Amino acid sequence: MTQTDGDFIIETINLTKVYRMGMVSVPALKGVNLQVERGEFISIMGPSGSGKSTLLNLIGALDRPTSGKVIVDGIDISTLSDDQLAMFRNRKIGFVFQFFNLIQRTTVLRNVELPLIVRGVPRRERLKRAYDLLERVGLGDKIYRKPNELSGGERQRVAIARALINEPAVVLADEPTGNVDSKTGMEVINLMRKMNRELGTTFVIVTHDPMVANSTERIIFLRDGQIHGEKRGRAWDER
Repeated sequence: MTQTDGDFIIETINLTKVYRMGMVSVPALKGVNLQVERGEFISIMGPSGSGKSTLLNLIGALDRPTSGKVIVDGIDISTLSDDQLAMFRNRKIGFVFQFFNLIQRTTVLRNVELPLIVRGVPRRERLKRAYDLLERVGLGDKIYRKPNELSGGERQRVAIARALINEPAVVLADEPTGNVDSKTGMEVINLMRKMNRELGTTFVIVTHDPMVANSTERIIFLRDGQIHGEKRGRAWDER
């Protein structure tokens, strides 16, 4: 893996993504330049089709850019092979999705420890880390329940614990409050902010909800595949 120098945990340089639909080219991102400092808690806002999820997928090494660079934690992931990308995702990135993406047939504890199983961490260590994280997110008494026995907010707490289990450099959250009510949604964001402060993990949250965005330190506005400005959120004043 190519290591680069820099002060940013995330940097995109002239990032473009073009999708091919038959004979038609659909540009999703058009030269995006983004810099995120280590430990930041930021959001990305924009209308449907603005390129928010595409940008998140490229930062998370779930897709490859058409051109430009994506540098995460000093690594130019644009140059990695498929096997290297899989290893990078497991060790450097945590994901939180709108629909939780939990395995329904197994327990909360098992869901959280799964990334450590993939990484080959010994059983005793991974169980301890999973239990400690579930305690942190307020689910220490529900580790043997299955996801369908939990509320939407509790399921998202499980997803957050799973995202943090490998001690990633960055957690990427795609509409993490989109499948819960507004009160629960703010509880989810407050939990993410708590984890951001306690662990120093960088969070990048894609959202269409102004209340969620304003709860972050910095809001990036995306439109038509380009960044169209930014502003400080309320969390900036809490630094």
